[in-house]
Amino acid sequence: MRRQAIERQRPSDRLKIEDADGYLRQSPDRLVVIDEIHRAPGLFEVLRGIIDERRAQGKRYGHFLLLGSAALDLMRQASESLAGRVAYLDMPALDILEIQPSGITESSLWHRGGFPDSLLAPSDVASLDWRRDFIRSYLERDVPMFAPRLPAETVGRLWTMLAHQQGSLLNQARLATSLGVSAPAVARYLDLLVDLKLLRRLQPWSGSLTKRLVKAPKIYIRDSGLVHGLLKIDTLDRLLGHPVAGHSYEGFVLENLIAAAGESRRPCFYRSQDGAEIDLVFERGGVPELAIEVKRSSAPKIDKGFVIACDELGLKNRFVVYPGSEQFGLPHGATAISLKEMVSRLAGKS
Repeated sequence: MRRQAIERQRPSDRLKIEDADGYLRQSPDRLVVIDEIHRAPGLFEVLRGIIDERRAQGKRYGHFLLLGSAALDLMRQASESLAGRVAYLDMPALDILEIQPSGITESSLWHRGGFPDSLLAPSDVASLDWRRDFIRSYLERDVPMFAPRLPAETVGRLWTMLAHQQGSLLNQARLATSLGVSAPAVARYLDLLVDLKLLRRLQPWSGSLTKRLVKAPKIYIRDSGLVHGLLKIDTLDRLLGHPVAGHSYEGFVLENLIAAAGESRRPCFYRSQDGAEIDLVFERGGVPELAIEVKRSSAPKIDKGFVIACDELGLKNRFVVYPGSEQFGLPHGATAISLKEMVSRLAGKS
């Protein structure tokens, strides 16, 4: 099937969609790719009519590919206008398995993040410049578009604060005090960053009725390259010596693992008030299946709190992901494993 791409940034393409109904009906044998469709909300009603007509003719699939960087608005508009006519695919950043054929190292992926233009930039300087421009464009364009009442400057300050606190328990009151705003305002800012797929709120496991467990979520900026861009960390050497390195690597590993695990497994973390803790637990149907600890060390060791937590949850599948390539056993039934191999297991590729 031939493909026709429409990008709203090009003047010629903007002219095409001024008469979108007429133009799109002229391409029945093409897959039409429409980029940044959330900026042209009027197109959804047009697409609905065309899709319904083609479905009546027995042509049910493969008419349009709708792309948008602002997932929350794209999903809302599509669900309202194209219910039952659209399938959704969330495209995360590049992961550890996708970079293997190119020869890009795990360290480069961690340092630069998974956005292709950042990862493939000709130098660290060019990569950091791209990420800083990306951050600025979100603050100047997307925040005012989707949350006009939220001051972009304050959202930017919060974003940077979250980078410094990567992997920490969420404390909205403390963030509100630092920003000079109310706790409900911080909640709105966080909701926006989560909706834009820039921030992850990892929820705590809460299935125990007898243990006193932490109830606050942990906060991670989803792309490690953006963490380093917000903190102006320009080289891998500087990253390795920065206080955020450990938590940054943890967030990088978690994003790769969560993407590989798929929607059938729910990710969470476990932490009790007495210090038992697991960085990442995958559960299915409310039942914990495996425990993962992240260690940025070539000779990882397991903590007592990890063992206690695994015993409390009855977990036999215990893994410690570390930045090495060998797999070997650790005390208390745990296994040290590389990120690549762990991702392969979760994705069913090994």
